Amino acid sequence: MEIIGVRFKDVGKVYYFSPNGKKINQGANVIVETARGVEMGDVVISNKEVSESDIVHPLKSIIRVADENDLITAEKNHEREKDIMEVFTKKIGEHNLSMKPIGIDCTFDGGKILFYFTAESRVDFRELVKDLAGIYRTRIELRQIGVRDEAKMLGGLGICGREFCCSRFLGEFQPVSIKMAKEQSLSLNPAKISGTCGRLMCCLKYEQNSYEDLLKITPKAGAYVETAEGRGVVEEANILTGMLKVKLEKNQDVPSIIVNKNDVKLLKDAQIKVNREEMVAFKELE
Repeated sequence: MEIIGVRFKDVGKVYYFSPNGKKINQGANVIVETARGVEMGDVVISNKEVSESDIVHPLKSIIRVADENDLITAEKNHEREKDIMEVFTKKIGEHNLSMKPIGIDCTFDGGKILFYFTAESRVDFRELVKDLAGIYRTRIELRQIGVRDEAKMLGGLGICGREFCCSRFLGEFQPVSIKMAKEQSLSLNPAKISGTCGRLMCCLKYEQNSYEDLLKITPKAGAYVETAEGRGVVEEANILTGMLKVKLEKNQDVPSIIVNKNDVKLLKDAQIKVNREEMVAFKELE
């Protein structure tokens, strides 16, 4: 089936639509109907054939390719969002609500305005919604988002000195776990493995597949191995270099030896596990 891929945010999820028989180039703007209403999006995938299994049915068709008037309307909506944000912030203060305003989305046709906010707990914003609906005379939706989404929307610089991955190119968040940090031999220090959002850094996911492959062929700390000097227990393992620090069983008084993983025979491997204390201590980071 022929599709085009449309994105509604600079860095957001790509949705499939039918090109409705038209040839539409990457970079074009199209008007489409979504669950939120009529929207304008950027074409990031030009006409392409995909299998039925990759499509969420029913596949909607584009309404039209955006023209000059549509682009002007979108720009006006963008400017309007800035004004609405100021009102949103003001009204939160007037209603004395424990909310932090994050962003505004106006649908292309003006049929709905979405207000994004963060809060530490549930907030009764019913009176705020009535107030906003009375001002803008359209459908109002307040949406509480998490700290990862907040970072994605607001942007910023990570500890690496570069723009947040989530703001720059990550269309969707990938699950990241403490087990990944342990398997990559990282220090379980929240300041070193968490991003500005306070959650585990998304980049832990990037090299995880490589670490998993290396772990299959590298004895882990606690493994029993046979070396040229006798049997011993692996005290430390450098996954990237393949060098092992082994404590020999025959003479506990001598210092541990450093050997290459290729020069030992694995007798019994160990497992990398997250213990209960670590799970409790780092639960909020995941």
